[in-house]
Amino acid sequence: MPFHLVDHPLAQDALAELRDTRTAPPAFRGAAHRISLIVAAEALRDLPTEADTVATPIGPADARIVRADIVIVPVLRAGLGMVESILELVPRARVGHIGLQRDEETAAASRYYSRLPPGLAASVVLLADPMLATGGSAVAAVDIIKSAGVRAIRMMCVVAAPEGVSAMTTAHPDVHIYSPALDASLNSKKFIVPGLGDFGDRLYGTI
Repeated sequence: MPFHLVDHPLAQDALAELRDTRTAPPAFRGAAHRISLIVAAEALRDLPTEADTVATPIGPADARIVRADIVIVPVLRAGLGMVESILELVPRARVGHIGLQRDEETAAASRYYSRLPPGLAASVVLLADPMLATGGSAVAAVDIIKSAGVRAIRMMCVVAAPEGVSAMTTAHPDVHIYSPALDASLNSKKFIVPGLGDFGDRLYGTI
């Protein structure tokens, strides 16, 4: 199954802080940064490496170097809260952006912005979208990315719902999903239960 539960204790600790209603935006951003580092490291665990040799102050040492072209694509605006963490791990990564507006009544996603780097056919794209709820936005984002010729896509999120995982695996079974939480369900308003509320609002203090 292309869903991978990231059960690292530090990820679970950060998730508890993100869920807590008492967590103010500054602390929320810090927890989001920590959890994104861990989830990104797990999502990129099997990146191909090439053998190399580097010179240490004492002498030569065998090394393994990541030469893959990694592209980070956050879904605006909440996904922006994950980008800097990934760039800490992969400073050479390129960054694209996809803007999707969710209809509050139907939960359908419509695109209002898309800007991807050129030459993506051989790239590994890491899609960053913190909340995988209905899966509508995530599926639409993958549609856009694949239309640019991308073949290798991995998705990282903070909380996922079974409905979203099912929608993504049905539409794009080749996309692997990495998350520290698979929650119970969606409520009548299509919010994840228990979830953590609106990630973007809590991240930027716009509640």
